[in-house]
Amino acid sequence: MPALAMLFGVAIFLFWWRCYPQALSYREQYQLFLFTPDYFFNALSIAGGLADYLGEFLTQFFILPWAGALIVAVTLLTLQSLVWRSMNAGGAALFPLSFIPSLMLIWLASDESMLFSLPVAIVLTMAVALLMRGHCAWADIIVIPALYWLMGPMAWTYVLLRNVFDVKNKRLVLLGLLYLPLIQLIALHTLLQQWPLQAVMLGLNYSMVPLHHPAVMIALPFVIALLAAIGAWAERRNNHPSATAKASQARGSKLRVPAFLLSLAACIMLGIIGVKAYDKDRYELIMQDYLVRWERWDDIIRRAERYQVRTPFSSVCINLALSQQRQLADRMFDFYQSGTDALIMPRVRDLTSMLPTAEAYWRLGMVNAAQRYMFDTQESILNGKKSGRCTRRIAECMLVNGHYKAAAKQISWLKKSLFYRPWAEEAERLLGNEAAINAHPVYGRLRQLRYKKNYLFSYDEIDKMLGLLYVNNNDNLMALDYFMGQLLLKGQLQAFMQYLPMAQQQGGYRRMPLGYQDAMYCIQRNGAVQGSPYREYVRQQTGQ
Repeated sequence: MPALAMLFGVAIFLFWWRCYPQALSYREQYQLFLFTPDYFFNALSIAGGLADYLGEFLTQFFILPWAGALIVAVTLLTLQSLVWRSMNAGGAALFPLSFIPSLMLIWLASDESMLFSLPVAIVLTMAVALLMRGHCAWADIIVIPALYWLMGPMAWTYVLLRNVFDVKNKRLVLLGLLYLPLIQLIALHTLLQQWPLQAVMLGLNYSMVPLHHPAVMIALPFVIALLAAIGAWAERRNNHPSATAKASQARGSKLRVPAFLLSLAACIMLGIIGVKAYDKDRYELIMQDYLVRWERWDDIIRRAERYQVRTPFSSVCINLALSQQRQLADRMFDFYQSGTDALIMPRVRDLTSMLPTAEAYWRLGMVNAAQRYMFDTQESILNGKKSGRCTRRIAECMLVNGHYKAAAKQISWLKKSLFYRPWAEEAERLLGNEAAINAHPVYGRLRQLRYKKNYLFSYDEIDKMLGLLYVNNNDNLMALDYFMGQLLLKGQLQAFMQYLPMAQQQGGYRRMPLGYQDAMYCIQRNGAVQGSPYREYVRQQTGQ
């Protein structure tokens, strides 16, 4: 049995580290854990605050995939161990059943909005229930409201387990099953008046999305209590003193191996179903954003060569990667292009869509647009948290623009974190130091690339804005590639042909890029070029 548990822990570690590191990074980038008393007491100001605080503390380590995978594996293995203890080690045949709650959490984790506060709350409430086993029922008058305020509605796990552990104590049954809802209703009408009933009863901070309470999450405390009851029943059956019971126990020993295999098979099937809940396309997009964040351009291109999600988000990520490898002019139409939004997406108020476009703006030198997109993304976080990734980029934009007081505010927050602190301390030394910023390899270059005059931003004329960006600085070859690519995406063929000699001469190419050659042949022959990537794009957009 210990070998099976260790095998489970290793499998979970490898699953998150090698298969879904992007899911860990996704959760980390939408919070900014601060080591300050205010941050701690603010977390405790709502029900479930301690679970949320501890969950965010652990989530900050998800920035390191191996560390995040290890934390998740240890947490789920701890939960399995606690469930097995609550079952009173009811026989080896039941051991696989103790993995069910952990598998349910893996299933829930397929929803990227679920927070790590949920497994933290379950593990801690189970630990308290086991510690309180056999203790006086009247202690629950204090323990239950304390658990609800610290861990949230997962305190139901404690209440149900106490009833399983002490079935003979009728007062405990009435106290727990009636007392916890009473506590929740009192909190709703006193300390939590601004929250809706559903959130107070089912959880304020188990998900980034308000009022998002999956049925599997609601069922978790009841499943744990049911497993504990099954273990208690098995223990009573095994310890029954009658001769009849001994005879049935001897017959039951013959069924022990089949029962073990059956329960193991049930858990494996649950695990397979849970893994299948990880939507391929959704997590591929999250992976692309993850690779953009860490500038792994070759990996983005290689993955797109094997499989590409047909969305504007994917097109933006791949085109950005191609531009950073100076392959955009050659290979742009080798990949799916969503349309005029394939290079630069318009503003979309959600958590992820604007991030690769903000990265493209930043590298192009459109610093104000990058700051606006990052700020809008941060304000779209539905649970009101700050984003470490967005906060850093906003601070960088302010540094480039010379807005030092505003940048200092962002940097002061990052200095109170763990993984963003080294960058913040380095950036703080640049505040007000024009010479140092101008000499910086990134910030100094962006100051040279950005616009020299003020313009009204117009997404509908993004091709003209890209052209002006290149005119302002002819070293900005990324702006040139994006300008020519945008002309092709919009079908402005005469303009493309007009600027093609300039692009070939000033783009630093030894030969005319293959993508431009293909587009030129299509234009000259009115699309009568078999096997042409650009012809396929035009056919896709026009339906002809």
